[in-house]
Amino acid sequence: MANNSILDVAKKLGVKKEDISLYGDKIAKVKCEDGGKDGKLILVTAMTSNKTGIGKTTISIGLADALASMKKNVALALREPSLGPVFGIKGGATGGGKATISPSDEINLNFTGDFHAVTEANNLLASIIDNHIFQGNELQIDGQKIFFKRCLDVNDRSLRKIEYRIGREKIETGFNITAASEVMAVLCLSEDMKSLKKNLGNILVALNKSGEPIYAKDLKAENAMAIVLKDALMPNLVQTLEGAPALVHLGPFANIAHGCNSVTATKFALSHADYCVTEAGFGSDLGAEKFFDIKSRVLKKSPDMAVLVVVVDVLKEHGNGDIVVGFENVKKHIENLRDVFKVPFVVAINKHKSDSKADIKLVEQLCQNQGVKVSVCEAFDKGGVGCLDLAENVLKSFDENAKVKYAYQMSDSIKTKIEKIAKNVYGAGSVSYGDEAERKIELANKIGCEKFFVNIAKTQFSFSDNKDLFGAPKGFDFHISDIEVRSGAKMIVAIAGSMLLMPGLSKSPNYLKMNISVDGEISGLF
Repeated sequence: MANNSILDVAKKLGVKKEDISLYGDKIAKVKCEDGGKDGKLILVTAMTSNKTGIGKTTISIGLADALASMKKNVALALREPSLGPVFGIKGGATGGGKATISPSDEINLNFTGDFHAVTEANNLLASIIDNHIFQGNELQIDGQKIFFKRCLDVNDRSLRKIEYRIGREKIETGFNITAASEVMAVLCLSEDMKSLKKNLGNILVALNKSGEPIYAKDLKAENAMAIVLKDALMPNLVQTLEGAPALVHLGPFANIAHGCNSVTATKFALSHADYCVTEAGFGSDLGAEKFFDIKSRVLKKSPDMAVLVVVVDVLKEHGNGDIVVGFENVKKHIENLRDVFKVPFVVAINKHKSDSKADIKLVEQLCQNQGVKVSVCEAFDKGGVGCLDLAENVLKSFDENAKVKYAYQMSDSIKTKIEKIAKNVYGAGSVSYGDEAERKIELANKIGCEKFFVNIAKTQFSFSDNKDLFGAPKGFDFHISDIEVRSGAKMIVAIAGSMLLMPGLSKSPNYLKMNISVDGEISGLF
């Protein structure tokens, strides 16, 4: 059980006391300073998920603990939990069992207030837009062409579409969940206060009545927003149960956001440790694709190594009970890592107690038939010891000559980027666009956003835009229903099918299992 003070954890990374801000004795914020190292970057991704996830965070933590037990200088770089899943279906995001980051309750709940700061900065800009219209509308903002939405870090389907009035003008808009907000993306991809202010100022908020773009900087909002985000820009330092350092900072939801933790946290880990183990949300088609195509370009470093997490029960779901049929899903993820992104990787079977020896052996053989190294992991039950074979396979698999490829080039058009991802990473046969998506792409091209990143928001349960298409479907039509222009994050969000950026609670959400005693003891959180 982790009982080191956070000052001791910081010392492992060569961080001085004066360079951290304490939040008690187990949590600290660290200054975004270069530690002088050039660590190797290990990206943990996974097969296509089910409703409870694949266990990427658990495996990431187990791998880091295993490397630390081998006397390797290692740091984790993980995403912060969102309160939406904490109280919804998936629960917390601090790992599980003996592969957990600590203090897990605090991390899963309000932590250091980063998500609240993002929410407040986002909604501050929304209120500035409304106030500008109310106070005379000098910039001639068209109330029917306001693109910027409010956000909230809970699942609330009633806020997906709202309308209100400013004077006689009716405004129709809605809320995104905080993790899917543009301010979250901007904060994740900004490297320092200078770039943060610039990126906040470049947020497209609306069109004026002549059809010209209006940005946050036109409303002089960037300084006020940056003030709210000042502390949230700094990564959070905690530790695993076995005492390995962990930077936990921003960025969940690869289905509706870019799904990676902050550039500042990853850079900090890479410059203070010889190995940085990081994760990206959901599968190689979502979080890993966005890590390679978006975050790596901003970070100016691609992963040196990847780990693909596989779960036997989820294989069976994809194959309607048949592991061999379900393995087609894993095979497609293998092809993405090997043939599209060309990154060295190994497979980690996240073993559950219910898995039979025969099933584990079959999955191992199927992986080996693909020429892939595979390790059986018991991180949940055994912690770092349960991932020693994985750590050894990772260390053996680095290829200094490997050159990671992108799915698209920045010079490609918006549609070409979308189509390269859909066809090469997802397996689509064609891409179609709704009328609203066509209009937004035309606007993006008109205002100079055609060279932005593309961030596709789609279901996490399938390679396609249809959550009911399991396995590895091929040749389907991939439909883009809408586009959001995120000029502050230099990102085009392409919304596929019926995907929504504000989730709702399920019929039996996690909050029903939770309790807090009169003494403040919390149970049932994850």
